[in-house]
Amino acid sequence: MNLGALSPANGSIKNSKRIGRGNGSGQGRTAGKGHKGYKSRSGTKNRFHFEGGQTPLMRRLPKRGFSNYGFRKIVQIINLETITSLGLNKIDKSILYDMGIIKKKDIPLKVLGNGNLEKPIEICADMFSKSAIEKLEKVGGKAIYKWLISS
Repeated sequence: MNLGALSPANGSIKNSKRIGRGNGSGQGRTAGKGHKGYKSRSGTKNRFHFEGGQTPLMRRLPKRGFSNYGFRKIVQIINLETITSLGLNKIDKSILYDMGIIKKKDIPLKVLGNGNLEKPIEICADMFSKSAIEKLEKVGGKAIYKWLISS
């Protein structure tokens, strides 16, 4: 094997079209742009929604329904059963991130009450469900709100 002897696989590299180089090239005269018209001139911008002056499809169709997209609150959730399986006394968002349980540090974290606790755990998160707080306090654990610490 020699680096100097390497060459691309057959058919993987194709010569580019030489447009506007005479009629013998097959791409001469109009250079593949057809005859006259807006798109044959230089400086054209191909707007994908433009339909030649006809009202575009998205304006012809009626607007229906409701979308919450602009107002939604994005929250990462974790259940108590996941936290207990870790076997730690103190849980923080950074610990969960390092373990790969949550995907992002900057998105708020909410602890939900699915699962049972045997020993007290101190959890620091942005939000807690009522059932999660009840289960934590029942065993002697603590639910610490992150926004209380930072201010």
